[in-house]
Amino acid sequence: MDEPHLYLQIVEAVRQEILSGKVKAGDRLPPVREMSRRWNCTAGTVQRAYQELARQGVVHTRAGQGTTVTGELMPERETPLRRAQLQHQAETFLLEGLSAGFSPHEIEQAMRLALDRWRARPVESQEPEPGCLRFNGSHDPAVALIAAQAGEIYPGLTFEITYTGSLGGLMALAQGKADLVGCHLWDEESDTYNVPFVRKLLPGKPTVLVTLAQRRVGLLTPARNPARLSGLTDLVRPGLRFVNRNPGSGTRVWLDAQLKKLGIQGNQIEGYHLEKATHYEVAQEIAEGRADTGLGIEAAALSFGLGFTLLTTETYELVIPAEKWQQPAVRALVDWLNTPPAKTAITSLGGYDTTATGKTTWLS
Repeated sequence: MDEPHLYLQIVEAVRQEILSGKVKAGDRLPPVREMSRRWNCTAGTVQRAYQELARQGVVHTRAGQGTTVTGELMPERETPLRRAQLQHQAETFLLEGLSAGFSPHEIEQAMRLALDRWRARPVESQEPEPGCLRFNGSHDPAVALIAAQAGEIYPGLTFEITYTGSLGGLMALAQGKADLVGCHLWDEESDTYNVPFVRKLLPGKPTVLVTLAQRRVGLLTPARNPARLSGLTDLVRPGLRFVNRNPGSGTRVWLDAQLKKLGIQGNQIEGYHLEKATHYEVAQEIAEGRADTGLGIEAAALSFGLGFTLLTTETYELVIPAEKWQQPAVRALVDWLNTPPAKTAITSLGGYDTTATGKTTWLS
């Protein structure tokens, strides 16, 4: 490995010595000059490694006293060393990806896709840990954005995400398996979003709806839309391969209602029964040539460099039970959504209108 990256190997070697017990809390690490000879590198490379270890809380350096391993390590799940090790693994993956010719954007996109697929897997709900908000419901990149910034929104906050679709989220909330839900369910009769479904699935339960954003939804296609798709009636073209969302997702609910209006049956669309749990998975199918189009949000199209044909704009809201509303972390989240930095961050994902972001509606 080139010397600019050699410091990472030194960092990992020191960590492994601490984990193995060879180096214990309170022990001094070798002087910089000695380590540079051992690793056949410059003193600057060793200093960079020690600085990284200090930044991660694994060691501390004092003038005239050298570099010392921090005091008694905390339990494994809380120790800075454990988190530092995970960070190192992430950096190793990043370096491998860059060395293989991938761009930082491509690597970040791959990690987001992997995380979203993991979050969409079936899991047994557990009691939340202190400082954790359990999110369940519809896939949205802005939700992952909240999770990434949770500790800045409220100190100590973690945001646990499970993607089950809007209907699945509301059912999880009704069963006490979630603290808040992401929902964008369109009601054909009233031509409104979410409220009729919340009243039906959570009858008599005081609830707050908080607008996350308005989202642009349409047909995702390969770049420049080679098939010249303009609407849902094009989906019945012979040979056109469609990729669908899972039943219970707000996108699927809207699609099925529109197809019914148009008199189109699912079996008339090739790929109608090919179902994916997230917008990113739909986009990936198209980007990798396994499908020609699918219904999804514009942010997913932008992430994968796809074409996008707008069909509708929908309201995506967070559904929060009244008993959760007074939790400091929940109030901090809603306050954050009303700030310019939050709206800027969501807008930067592409395909979002944040004019109403942070707006609250009470249902009783």
